[in-house]
Amino acid sequence: MYKILTNISEIATPTGTKAKGGIKQGEIKTIKDGEIVIEGEKIVFVGTHKERLERIGNIPSAEFIDLKGCTAIPGFVDPHTHLPWYGSREDEFALRLKGISYMEIASKGGGILRTVNDTRSATLEELKAKVIDRLDEMLEWGTTTCEAKSGYGLSLEAEIKQLQALKLADEEHPIEIIPTLLAAHEVPKEYKNNRRKYIDIVVDEITPEVVRQKLAKFADVFCENGVFSEEEAEFILSRSKEHGLVPRIHADEFVNSGGARVAAKLKAASADHLTAAGEEELILLKESGVVATLLPGTSFFLRSKYAQARKFVNLGIPVAIATDCNPGSSYTESMPMIITLAVLYSGLTIEEALTASTLNAAHTLRIADRIGTLEEGKQADITVLRYPSLKHLGYHYGINPVAMTIKKGTVVFSR
Repeated sequence: MYKILTNISEIATPTGTKAKGGIKQGEIKTIKDGEIVIEGEKIVFVGTHKERLERIGNIPSAEFIDLKGCTAIPGFVDPHTHLPWYGSREDEFALRLKGISYMEIASKGGGILRTVNDTRSATLEELKAKVIDRLDEMLEWGTTTCEAKSGYGLSLEAEIKQLQALKLADEEHPIEIIPTLLAAHEVPKEYKNNRRKYIDIVVDEITPEVVRQKLAKFADVFCENGVFSEEEAEFILSRSKEHGLVPRIHADEFVNSGGARVAAKLKAASADHLTAAGEEELILLKESGVVATLLPGTSFFLRSKYAQARKFVNLGIPVAIATDCNPGSSYTESMPMIITLAVLYSGLTIEEALTASTLNAAHTLRIADRIGTLEEGKQADITVLRYPSLKHLGYHYGINPVAMTIKKGTVVFSR
C-alpha cells in the first residue's frame, strides 16, 4: 500500500547514516513544494511533485495525505530520558524556587533516592502505564523514537522491573524505545556505608541478568562528585561493555568530574550533559568520535549553566540534544521546547538543532542507518510542523508546533 504525502511547503532533513559535526551539522537539505511517497514502512521517494510524476508516475491505488502547506522533517529522536519512574517531586520543585539547591535536597534524602522509593513500591503494570502516558505526550510533540533508562530501582528486582516496563510499553506503543541500564544512577541508601558492595552487585548481578533477559542495549553511569567517581564509572562501564552493552555516560554536569574522559577512553556512544567539561575533555571527545548529547532542559529547570554548543560545533564534535525527561531535573516530554532552549541558550542554529534532534540522536542509539533523515530507503518516521518552513521551529514557542506524527508509515497523531 502506497501513501503519498502531498502539498508539502518544505521538506527539511539532514542526510546520511552517521552523526555530523562542525559545519556539516548545519547542512540541511530542503525541498520546496515537495512530496514523500511511502510504501509500507519505508520511504521510497522524496522530491517535488514534478519529480514524482517523472520517476514514479501516478499510483491509482495510493492514499493521498494532504499536508496543506506544512513542513515535513524527520521524526524527533529523544536520546536521553528516564521514563520508567513512579511518583512525583513537585514539593522539591517548590523548595528550589525558594533557593534550596538540587544537590542540597538530594543530600537530605530527596532527589533520586526519593523516586527510587516510589518506583520500588510500584507494580510492573503501574510502571508500564506511566511509561505509556509519557510516550503519549511525546508522540504529540513529534517524537517517534526515544532512549529510556532504568536507574530508579537500584536493586536487581527493581531495575529488572523498570526495564520490563519499557519492554512491555515498547510492544504496545508506536514510539520505539531503546533501553539503557542505569543501575549506577546513585548508591541506594542500604549501601551508603558500603558503596563497593553495591558496585559489585551492579557488575556481577544486575548487568549479567539484564543481558541474559535481553532487556537493554546500553549501560550508563552517573559520573559526578558525590555519586560515582571517574574510576568507578570506568570500571562499571568496562564490565558492562564486556557483557555486550554499549557505554553511555552522564558526564560533567555540575563539575568536571572525569566523565568525558571515561567516555573518550571507552569510545562511548554518547557523553551527556557536559556543562562543566573543560577544553582538554572536548579535544578527547573529538578525537574519540563520541557524540556530545546536551540537555538544555535540565539547565532551564535547575536554573543552572547551559552547555555551550558552539564550542562543540566549532571543534567538529557532533552534538545531539534530548529532553532528559525525569521527575526531578527536567520534567518535559517536548523536543520542540528543547530545540527552543538549544537555539536560544546553548547556541545552536535551527538547522544544527534539527540535526541534533534527529540524525545525530539516532546515531547515538546506533540506528541512524534506518531513522533520523527523510531519504529513500529509510523508515517512514516523519514529523509534520504546522508552518510553511523550518525557520518557524523554535521561533513560535510555548505552543505545540506539530500537526501530525507518522511512525513506520502510519499516522499515529494528527490534530
